[in-house]
Amino acid sequence: MLTVGLTGGVASGKTTVSQILKEEGAYLIDADQIARELVEPRRPAWREITRAFGKEILQNNGTLHRKRLGAIAFSDPLKRRLLNQILHPRIRREMLRQARQIGRKDPQAIVIFDVPLLVETGFHQEMDRVVVVTSTKRQQMERLKKRAGMREEETRRIIASQMGIEKKVKVADFVIRNEGSLRQTRQRARELYQELKRIALQKRRRLADK
Repeated sequence: MLTVGLTGGVASGKTTVSQILKEEGAYLIDADQIARELVEPRRPAWREITRAFGKEILQNNGTLHRKRLGAIAFSDPLKRRLLNQILHPRIRREMLRQARQIGRKDPQAIVIFDVPLLVETGFHQEMDRVVVVTSTKRQQMERLKKRAGMREEETRRIIASQMGIEKKVKVADFVIRNEGSLRQTRQRARELYQELKRIALQKRRRLADK
């Protein structure tokens, strides 16, 4: 099994790239999807977040008001750190559990871990390879405004709160620049998958020779 960490800045196009890799044959483990499942009402993470941030972050049906919680976390580094401390160990454990399950089923699998804070949490050090998706800050801002209906100052604050993309690029084995057309990004992602297949084969041969 080859493990590949995929990350990038907010609204950089990670999801687009991860879905293309999945279409090509990779297995996808999505940290955001796991996080959504972990904070379903009455689950341990939900209870801990509610205790830490108060019931004002809940909607009428008991689910987290993600936009309200995000606004609090992005505006206060201490609260953002607290939220990360609650969620990230749980997310990591679940991702690794799913990866082990995939590996038992398909030892030749290429597993993509789509993790926004892959580098910030140090999880990149556990990957066989790291892929970073980049785009321009203007593109990030436009995508955030379109996707989440944010005002420009909100998008600037969110982007500024994150680790600079240049730091992520420094630890990357591969960089996909999602700054052109979807066709161009699709082509780059497909080429990347072929390279990952080659690396996975090399890893299997190396392990077989031991």
